[in-house]
Amino acid sequence: MKTIKELRQELEQRKGKQAQIQYDIQTAEKNLLATKRQVSQHERSLEIVKQVGLQTQKQLEFHFSEPTSLALAAVFDDPYELVINFQSKRGKTEAEMLFRRRNLTIPPIGFAGRGATNIASLSLRLAYLSMRQDIKTRSTLILDEPFPQLKGEVANRRALILLNEISKIKDREMQIITISDERISREEIIEYSDRVFLVSQRKGISKVDVLK
Repeated sequence: MKTIKELRQELEQRKGKQAQIQYDIQTAEKNLLATKRQVSQHERSLEIVKQVGLQTQKQLEFHFSEPTSLALAAVFDDPYELVINFQSKRGKTEAEMLFRRRNLTIPPIGFAGRGATNIASLSLRLAYLSMRQDIKTRSTLILDEPFPQLKGEVANRRALILLNEISKIKDREMQIITISDERISREEIIEYSDRVFLVSQRKGISKVDVLK
């Protein structure tokens, strides 16, 4: 049988353990509250990032889709329009570019003919250049027969006119140097260009004549 002294010592030890447990509970509750606050802040931050991402996607879609669709409409009588689908894969956002005409949506490469991909490619490059903030001087674009799949004189004439108009867009003046394989008459090339040079070669020697 324990003595009164031993019982008192045991009681004091248990009181000490109880006080420690209460302190640990209070500390855990404070940490839990702080963690909940951090989780709430992270959730709000993620929502802000999500909304910013959605707005950025919309702006990018407009910045690329709109001018490309307009360029296609300027060249073709029954044009495609460019649509961009943003998809989350493996924790990253990927953009899928598609051509749409009426109720048909197709991948551009391998399915769209008549040089539509040539026009779209050019327009996308121009859209990219227009977004560059580090370009301080007038942009220069060098093209080597940029429309190899474009068929017909009408479409090629419209493409040349498109290049001419693009080079003169206000506040976005751009020097475009292109090599032509003369899919339209030389007279029309001269008409829709600012300067024209004819390069010929004889016995390994190149000769340059200024036509305009």
